[in-house]
Amino acid sequence: MSLLCLGLSHTHTPVEVRERVAVPGKDLSEAVQALTALEDVEEAVIVSTCNRMEIYAASQSPGAAAAQLDAWLRRRFHLESGLEFFQYRREAAARHLFSVASGLDSMVLGETEIFGQLKAAYAAAHAAGTTARMLNKLFQESFRVGKAVRNGTEIQRGSTSVGSVAVELAEKIFGDLRDSHVMLLGAGDMSRRCAQSLQSRGAKGIIVSNRSRDRAVELATEMGGQAIAFEDWPVRTAGVDVIISSTAAPHTVIHPEQILPAMRRRRGRPLFIIDIAVPRDVDPRVHAIEGVYLYDIDALETQAAETRQRRAREIERCLAIIEEHVKSSPLFAPAPQPGAPSPRSLTHT
Repeated sequence: MSLLCLGLSHTHTPVEVRERVAVPGKDLSEAVQALTALEDVEEAVIVSTCNRMEIYAASQSPGAAAAQLDAWLRRRFHLESGLEFFQYRREAAARHLFSVASGLDSMVLGETEIFGQLKAAYAAAHAAGTTARMLNKLFQESFRVGKAVRNGTEIQRGSTSVGSVAVELAEKIFGDLRDSHVMLLGAGDMSRRCAQSLQSRGAKGIIVSNRSRDRAVELATEMGGQAIAFEDWPVRTAGVDVIISSTAAPHTVIHPEQILPAMRRRRGRPLFIIDIAVPRDVDPRVHAIEGVYLYDIDALETQAAETRQRRAREIERCLAIIEEHVKSSPLFAPAPQPGAPSPRSLTHT
């Protein structure tokens, strides 16, 4: 049985392509079962986040499996033939997953969200019955590696999440967030992290809007902010300085016709919108409105690069830990030669 990883990530693929291949959490079970229904794919896990969409698979025929996975992705998402997915096999695939689990392959070096996202992706596949010996061991090992890297290095120093980097960007724009009013669209984990970063910087007002009002109320109460109905957010836009959007909607939720009336009432005061959702929450045409400054998740790369430079010296230590785990992994131990004694049969004198 051989290990295979196929996918794309923020490293070489822009958000307008990544959002097309995003697999919502509610669809993961159906998607991984569709993969293991392919002739040469015996196990499968899909990792779909704002930074990446990757398939980890086990197969007796990795070349044929890779071709089938490639064809499945192109059919499912109607992708053009020119788009290429990266591929890793055996140790290289494990090394890549261990780097992902450690936050080394993230836009924000050392980010913490990916660890939970990997666990959720593996849990979904395990519950769907699409993992067995190889992927069970691989993902359990990746969780151990991720913990070892974070506990044994300083890779998490500074901002370790996309949400906190988004808040740093807002702080750079305004200088001091204590005089700023912020609206969060979405009440999931990403919004929570943004709210925590905003609170630590003393933002004056935090408004939370979410399709599930109960979740909006919960987050707003925790942060000392205000919850509003999702249909009411356009009316409140005139009174905020920053909108940070991270809903789980499969389509855009912020459009020019919702922003234009608010801009007329703002009397020239700029509005900054940070879209950290994939698929994107904000229609790109919003950026053309005078006085509106829109940043999507790829625009955070510059901010994240500064963090990467500060942590560069830690990368070698992280890679050494990862390589140690790859070399010692029983998944890649050479098969015993015919007639050779098993390790259990050897005695020491």
